[in-house]
Amino acid sequence: MTFLSVNVNKVAVLRNSRGGRLPDPLDAARCAIAAGCDGITVHPRPDQRHVRPEDVVRIAQVLGRAEFNIEGNPFAPPREGYPGLLELVRQARPAQVTLVPDSDGQLTSDHGFDLSRHDAQLQSLIKAFKQEGCRVSLFVDAASPGIGRVADYGADRIEIYTGPYAANFSDNASSEELDRCVATATEANALGLGVNAGHDLDQQNLGSLLSAIPDITEVSIGHALFSEALYFGLAETVRRYLDIIRGSSPPS
Repeated sequence: MTFLSVNVNKVAVLRNSRGGRLPDPLDAARCAIAAGCDGITVHPRPDQRHVRPEDVVRIAQVLGRAEFNIEGNPFAPPREGYPGLLELVRQARPAQVTLVPDSDGQLTSDHGFDLSRHDAQLQSLIKAFKQEGCRVSLFVDAASPGIGRVADYGADRIEIYTGPYAANFSDNASSEELDRCVATATEANALGLGVNAGHDLDQQNLGSLLSAIPDITEVSIGHALFSEALYFGLAETVRRYLDIIRGSSPPS
C-alpha cells in the first residue's frame, strides 16, 4: 500500500506572506493526520521562506502514528536562524530525510541529484543522517543514469521527481515521462531500494502513476493538495487522495 505524506509548506508560505502566526502549519498537520494521511512532509529552506526550523520541531511533537519526512539540501551550510539539515534532523528525529539538491534561488525543487559520477561528500552525508536513526531517500530524475550509486551510497530509497510526468500528463495515453518513471522504479526495486514519488502530483494524474507503478511506497503531495483544499476543505481533500491511492494500489 502506498502511503500519503502531506507537505504543509504552502501553509507556512501563506502565514509568512502576512506575518504573525496564522495559518499555522502545525494545525494543518494535525488536520491532515486526523483525516487519515500516513505522514507529514516539510521542506525547511535556509532562507526560511517556507516552513521554519521552529515549525519543524513543533510538528515533530504532534505526529502520533504518522511518519515525519524532512526534505532539504544536505550541502546548505548553517546560517542565522537555520541550523543546517543535519542538526534539524537531530532535533526533530524524523522517520525519513529526503535529500534534495536545491539552491537558495530555486522557486521549488526542479531536478534530482547528478548520479553520473561518484560523490564522496554525498556518501558521507548519507552515512551521517543514517547514524541519526532515520531512513534516507534521494531525490532523482526519472531515467537518471547511475541509480545504482544510490544503493552504493547507503541510501534506502529514491524519490522520483514527477514534475515532467505531471507536465506531460494525458488521460488517454502512456507518456514517455511515465515510461521513464516506470523504468526508474523497476531499476531501483531490483537494487533493493524503496521508491517514493513527488512533485506536481494531483487528483488527475496520481491514479495513473500508481496504476503503472503500484509498488510506490510513498507519495509526497503539497502544492496541488492545498490548492484543491481551498475549495473542498483540507480534511475532505486528504480523504479524496486516500481514495485514489486505495483504488490504484493492490491490497497489502
